[in-house]
Amino acid sequence: MSDINALTQKLIQFRNERDWEQFHKPKDLAIYVSLEAAEVLEHFLWKSEAEIKEYLKSHKEDMADEMGDVINCLLLLANAADIDIIQAGENKLKKNAKKYPIEKAKGNAKKYNQY
Repeated sequence: MSDINALTQKLIQFRNERDWEQFHKPKDLAIYVSLEAAEVLEHFLWKSEAEIKEYLKSHKEDMADEMGDVINCLLLLANAADIDIIQAGENKLKKNAKKYPIEKAKGNAKKYNQY
C-alpha cells in the first residue's frame, strides 16, 4: 500500500511544476471531484450486471485510471482545506457505526432514519 502523504506531496509537486495552484481553489477542486466521479459512473451506464462483471475484468486499467483521478483530486482538495483525509475517513466510520448498528443494519439497505 502506498503512503497517502507521499502521494499528496507528489501531486503538489506535479501541480506546482505546472503553475496550476492558481486553478486549485477549494470550490474548483470540489467540482473536479464530482466531475471525475461522474467519469467513473459513465463506465456503468446502460450495462446489465452481467455486462458490468465482464467490463470490470476487461477494462480494469480504464477503471483504475478514473479512480486514480478521483483520489488525486480528493487529496488535493483535502490539502487545500487542511483536512487530514485519513482521519476524516476514520471519524466518519465511527459516526456510521453509531448510525448503523449491526443489529439494525445487517442485511438491509435502509437509511438509518428508516429503522
